[in-house]
Amino acid sequence: MTSSPNEFQSLQPAVQPDHPGNLYVVAAPSGAGKSSLVKALLELDARLKVSISHTTRAPRGQERHGREYWFVPRDEFGAMIERGEFFEWAEVHSNLYGTSRAAIEARLAAGDDMVLEIDWQGAVQIKRLFSNAVLIFILPPSFEELQHRLNRRGEDAPEVIAQRMVNARHEVAQARHFDYIVVNALFDTALFDLKTIVHAQRLKYSSQRRSRSAVFEALALD
Repeated sequence: MTSSPNEFQSLQPAVQPDHPGNLYVVAAPSGAGKSSLVKALLELDARLKVSISHTTRAPRGQERHGREYWFVPRDEFGAMIERGEFFEWAEVHSNLYGTSRAAIEARLAAGDDMVLEIDWQGAVQIKRLFSNAVLIFILPPSFEELQHRLNRRGEDAPEVIAQRMVNARHEVAQARHFDYIVVNALFDTALFDLKTIVHAQRLKYSSQRRSRSAVFEALALD
């Protein structure tokens, strides 16, 4: 089972909600297609910027430091926790993952729309800190299909896949905490759904008021 956030985690003060950028948080069990969907979304939407998380796990395949993740030793990660540098962090599959607080705040304040790929624990922490965050959970069409995808990926030993499947049942149960659900049965359909969520959020009254403040002021809208 995926562990809960570490007992040393302390929530920082909430980010003020009047910045112009939108924050999208995407979570999913391993193998559901989260990374592939977010990568495709970023290629289609130039306004979206991805946040690069820190992790203590080793790189996989062609992953590079500073591209997919910032790969750091566990003691360095712990020091960053003590300094309060993470917006959120959690332990997942025995590795630590965290999101830089300063990087997110700066990009949102500059008007960038940010997307985070994080564990459900981190997503819930983000929502507590930043009420305007849009939480999106990617579901597989079935547990059988999820296991097939993990096997086909060929990155993990059988015992690791077995543990990921155990974790997945717990992770899927957390989907009820999210604002939107995307079922990744057909990739193109799931990508369309993800794009629709992003666009709809930008058109909300509160988002338009933040990003088009001059128009709202000219029309005397509060």
